[in-house]
Amino acid sequence: MLEDLVRPEAKPARGIRVTDKRRHQRVKVALLGRYMLTDRREFPCQTVDMSPGGVRLTCAEAGRIDERVVLYLEQIGRLEGVIARVVPEGFAVRLSSTSRKREKIASQLTWLANRESLGLPEGRTHERLKPTVPGVTLRFDGGREIPALLIDVSMSGAAIKCGIAPALGSIVVVGRTPGRVVRQFEGGFGVSFLLPISADLFHEGIRL
Repeated sequence: MLEDLVRPEAKPARGIRVTDKRRHQRVKVALLGRYMLTDRREFPCQTVDMSPGGVRLTCAEAGRIDERVVLYLEQIGRLEGVIARVVPEGFAVRLSSTSRKREKIASQLTWLANRESLGLPEGRTHERLKPTVPGVTLRFDGGREIPALLIDVSMSGAAIKCGIAPALGSIVVVGRTPGRVVRQFEGGFGVSFLLPISADLFHEGIRL
């Protein structure tokens, strides 16, 4: 529980242990995301609580017990597991991950718990990766096309290296993915996608 991780005087929380009496310590955390069932249908979701070994979701389509599911959660990234329990408002997933991944999740949950207690600013909404094929074509209103390079990509947007600086708020199609220019920096700009990338398509080999 969050209360177990953060002391009342708002001192930094101790790290989440990967093993304890319940095997994994759960944290109340509300993260938005998407999940894909075995029939490849995708739905939005929000976490209720989470540990390095499992997560409980609020969602519309519950799936079946023991059904495999792929998750993509903001701040956490891509996860896989099986549905362990179905409840009226959603379901709980038993995560399938390596010990290294569980340790990473524990660190992320500790950070989220501390951030809420200490009033720290939020970080980027989604985990970012560097695509193995960074080349991409940008398409602007009026049909103009120019080549560019992807610096990094998240489920919700991308940082792009480019010789021009389109106006903030303008629409640009990155490959086949439409987005809106939300920031500018030296040598490029950032785009927020109009629709998030599906969890099963988000990997280092992604082609927008």
